[in-house]
Amino acid sequence: MKNQILEDSKLAFVEPDFSKIKISDYKDAFNISISNAKKEIKAITDNKEKPSFENTIEALEKSGTDFEKVAGIFYNLNEADTSEEMQQIAEDINPLVTEYTTGILLNDKLFKRIKEVYSTERKNEENKCSILNIEQKRLLSETYKDFARNGALLAENDKAKYSELVQKASLLSLKFSRNVLSATNDYYLEINNIEDIQGLPDFLLNMAKEEAIKKGKEGWVFTLDAPCYGPFLKYCQNRALRQRIWEAYNSRCINGKFDNTKIIKQIVNIRIQIANILGYRTYAEYALENRMAKKTSTVNKFLEDLLDKTLPHAKKDIEDVKLYAKSLGFKEDFMPWDLSFYSEKYRKAEFDLDDEETKPYFEINKVEKAIFDLAGKLYGLQFIENLTLPKYNPDIKIFEVYDTNQGSDKRFMSLLYMDYYPRKSKRGGAWMTNFREESIQNEKEERPFISVVTNFTKPNGDTPSLLTFREFTTLLHEFGHALHGILAEGHYSSLTGTNVARDFVELPSQFMENWAYEKEFMNTFAIHYKTGETIPDSLMDKIIAAKNFNAGYAFVRQLIFGISDMAWHTLTEPFNGDVVEFEHKCISRCKVLPLLDGMAFSPSFGHIFSNGYSAGYYSYKWAEVLEADAFAKFKEDGLFNKNTSTSFRKNILSRGNIEDAEILYRNFRGRDPQAEALLKQQGLI
Repeated sequence: MKNQILEDSKLAFVEPDFSKIKISDYKDAFNISISNAKKEIKAITDNKEKPSFENTIEALEKSGTDFEKVAGIFYNLNEADTSEEMQQIAEDINPLVTEYTTGILLNDKLFKRIKEVYSTERKNEENKCSILNIEQKRLLSETYKDFARNGALLAENDKAKYSELVQKASLLSLKFSRNVLSATNDYYLEINNIEDIQGLPDFLLNMAKEEAIKKGKEGWVFTLDAPCYGPFLKYCQNRALRQRIWEAYNSRCINGKFDNTKIIKQIVNIRIQIANILGYRTYAEYALENRMAKKTSTVNKFLEDLLDKTLPHAKKDIEDVKLYAKSLGFKEDFMPWDLSFYSEKYRKAEFDLDDEETKPYFEINKVEKAIFDLAGKLYGLQFIENLTLPKYNPDIKIFEVYDTNQGSDKRFMSLLYMDYYPRKSKRGGAWMTNFREESIQNEKEERPFISVVTNFTKPNGDTPSLLTFREFTTLLHEFGHALHGILAEGHYSSLTGTNVARDFVELPSQFMENWAYEKEFMNTFAIHYKTGETIPDSLMDKIIAAKNFNAGYAFVRQLIFGISDMAWHTLTEPFNGDVVEFEHKCISRCKVLPLLDGMAFSPSFGHIFSNGYSAGYYSYKWAEVLEADAFAKFKEDGLFNKNTSTSFRKNILSRGNIEDAEILYRNFRGRDPQAEALLKQQGLI
């Protein structure tokens, strides 16, 4: 029987036919695709011809196509629409996948050929007789560097040890992620007393009532899912209940059946061993070498400089909220579960603004169209919904994306999958990913299949899905990542789209968030879903004025995550201490709220322990500096200046990793980025 995942679908763009894919197909698909990929690698190493760019570097880049296809589907759905069966498969196939990927990087015969091509090209460049173009040179250098950084230069005994360590780390990261999802889904707060739901908005009560019905309960059920947890803390008047749900959220995966503290120790210690075996003192040194920042000292200085400039603002923000709470009669010690509640009241008093006032203007379909129209105005893109394509979940919307810059001769750019609503099979948060990346195979271009996944409130009865302003900016953010993928150009998938330095990848996404504060854009779509009234200037003025409310606190909160990440990954000795104590110690200088015993974010900090941001969480602030400086140019030239948007597309969005990030940025901006732009943008200088 043919495996439906490996078979090319009969659909128009040869995209995954989710209607035919069964969970039982995955294991065989991985086994078959890896077996085929190994044969392709063997064909390269057995080639009797002199190693060349074409028969070695390009052949390696184009190997494993079937495996990439299977992995692109499975791992994305394991995040967005998983099940116990899929999670078990992920653990079962992990040794096979790790053995395959590390086996390539530790293949002596393969690396010998790569090294020969690399050495030949260096000589050709010295003699000024290279025939490779810039993209080919980049692929060659990145391939050589990738092998060297992943153990190819190690002795045989060390290679075996390295491979074992990588496999263990990968499996532990899967377990970490699974525990976070399970712990989040396992908890719920049941309320039966109507007095205890005072202050909660209707949308949240409706959601909680639906959840109660699902669980066979009588009253209201509140969960740790983002659309529920955040609003509950913000609006619930019962302080004891706020404390209960806050403590549940912040003690996830600390002890109990979903404990991640032991896993953190194992992951951190394995990463130290990986770094050491590759010749680095710390894992951060290893990780940063391949990023825009390059050095641990650069990142630590970056974080410390920003902390020095913003911590006083953060302390003042908290003090202002405390004083406001006191003015309302609050007499207790101010605790973390009080911050969101009193901040919302203070924000509303200061700016007369709350989520319930803005949400009616952000009906999800109108927001979606507005974002698509913005991409059209900036980059000439057109989005056409396709109602016939198979979906992996009924909630998904699928769009064909075209470039209209050539007039009537439209160019197909991508399929875009939009997955908006939470479900038990989806992890929390929001992200962009892809089922296929841009490349040219056998002289035929394969355009990407992009997916944007969020957890917004579902429509309820006659009420459509209405986004909070923060959710609106989240969608802009993820759509920025999507544009990075949609507009990708290049022959080699490893160099296209979002395959850039980790501290550069957030530039396009965070750049997009700026549009939420521009009246010229907002007035085109922000219409009250009931009255049809365009968002009033007075409300936009309040949104803009409120933009930097608690900006110092929010800034330092992100720095805390980055500082914690660097602390975990600059350890030089095995860690056997207490995870909570370690976290508290490394962030104590930054604290603006009490650090409580038994409470920590590290055990559920998926970004650094399971999702690829290890020694990289600083990237968000690093990229904010880039995006603020980049958007300043749009403001200088005119928001919709065609030359500016064309330059941003040409030099940033379409260029991928064909050149170093700092070169791409200079090509767009004409100079290096300036941090002052971000501090000015957030009202901190």
